[in-house]
Amino acid sequence: MANVILKPGREKSLLRRHPWVFSGAIHRVEGNPASGSTVDLLSANGQFLARAAYSPASQIRARAWTFEDEAVDREFFRKRIRSATEMRRKSNVESHANSYRLIYAESDSLPGLIVDRYGKVLVLQSLTAGSEYWKDTLADLLLEETGLAVLYERSDADVRELEGLESKAGPLRGSLSTFQIPITEHNLRFLVNLQTGHKTGFYLDQRNNRLRVRELAKDRDVLDCFCYTGGFTVNALAGGAKSVLSVDSSAEALELCKENIALNDLPAGRHTALEGDVFQLLRRFRDEARSFEMVILDPPKFAPTAAHAEKAARAYKDINLLAFKLLRPGGILVTFSCSGGVDAGLFQKIVAGAALDAGVEAQIIEWLSQAADHPVSLHFPESAYLKGLVCVKK
Repeated sequence: MANVILKPGREKSLLRRHPWVFSGAIHRVEGNPASGSTVDLLSANGQFLARAAYSPASQIRARAWTFEDEAVDREFFRKRIRSATEMRRKSNVESHANSYRLIYAESDSLPGLIVDRYGKVLVLQSLTAGSEYWKDTLADLLLEETGLAVLYERSDADVRELEGLESKAGPLRGSLSTFQIPITEHNLRFLVNLQTGHKTGFYLDQRNNRLRVRELAKDRDVLDCFCYTGGFTVNALAGGAKSVLSVDSSAEALELCKENIALNDLPAGRHTALEGDVFQLLRRFRDEARSFEMVILDPPKFAPTAAHAEKAARAYKDINLLAFKLLRPGGILVTFSCSGGVDAGLFQKIVAGAALDAGVEAQIIEWLSQAADHPVSLHFPESAYLKGLVCVKK
């Protein structure tokens, strides 16, 4: 096994059990480790720190599998998968949904590996050299441990390029008769396209927040921005919203949104879908003096890293400012950021600045975050990426 020797003083993060080692922290590499293979991480004085996956193409040169002197092999990964599965069982997610995140990368001590369960189908994302190296082993173990027969791969995220990996998507184990499958969540049904859907097909992290919108939407005129396939729209209608206007730039997503409304026998007459650029449409609504009693903002990731935070802050402020202007007095803004480069404190400041510039008084009545099947490791704060605020306009 190759050794990766760190520079003096650069072992501090590993001693705090943060799993990442950046290229600048490395003094030298002893041996010639292949991409994704296992290496020992040693301090400058030779102290064992961790056993990790090596990624020669990435700025994150190594990701720790374990901080113990133990073998990283098939049984190691079996134990990790069992531990993650048991955590989901304890969180009782299956009592209200048949789809959830089974493996959440670093938070489940399996860096680079995402596995979502959609009913009887598992969808895998391999995002790093280490998870790619062990992918076949992981695929077999996932089916063994869950008792399922179908595993579909969606390793088509842009971050794979940073690892020197090509995009991959398609059946990994078993076969599908259709890529569009129904799932259930809090007694509602949704169609998920495993082949073309965002992420692995659906935004599972918003499960509890969709339910909260259902509880708040009764008798309100709702504007659902960046609605995608209608997760919030369907819940708002199920909660008794007077009307819902769903806005997205994707005609395909809006069609699936309509199908999801029909699937749940919800009143189509209360729903309108509008294709277009959300920023432009919000300005048009402002100029037309339109107003709503609830506005939902769930935009895509504006800032994947802290380096993009300044540009992202302007975009977040823009849409939140417009949302505040469109809200009637007493109206509710449900606003989110999934950007890793924007932390919860900064996001709250941005929304506060938007309210100030909009000339409105508003109160935060709730903070929202990702569902329990997306746990946050205390040693890896980057795993807390979804931030949400429920604000009331006074």
